[in-house]
Amino acid sequence: MASSEMREPTFFVLAALADGRKHGYAVIAEVATLSDGRLTLRPGTLYAALDRLTEQGLVRPAGEEVVDGRHRRYYEITPSGADTLATEAARLQANAEQAFRRLRLGTA
Repeated sequence: MASSEMREPTFFVLAALADGRKHGYAVIAEVATLSDGRLTLRPGTLYAALDRLTEQGLVRPAGEEVVDGRHRRYYEITPSGADTLATEAARLQANAEQAFRRLRLGTA
C-alpha cells in the first residue's frame, strides 16, 4: 500500500476477509462486528472499496452465485493483502503500546 497509514474502513474490510472468502453483505456485517458497531459500510461504499482493493492486488474475486434470485459476488484476501493487513496491525499495536507506556509513566 502506498500510504504509510491505512484508513479504518480498509483495515476492517481486509480483517473481515482474513478468515476466508465472503460476499458483500457478509463483509458489511463482519465489519460492523469487528468495529463493535462503530463502522457501518453502505453497499456502494463497500463495493467501491473492494474494486479499489482489487486494483491494488489486496483482494480478489472468489466466485459468484445466485441465492434467492440475488446475485452474490464473493471476495477473498490475497497474500499481499494479508501481508499489508499484518503490517498495519503491527503498526497500530506498536502505536498503542507507546501510548499505554506513556500513560503508565504519567500516572506513576
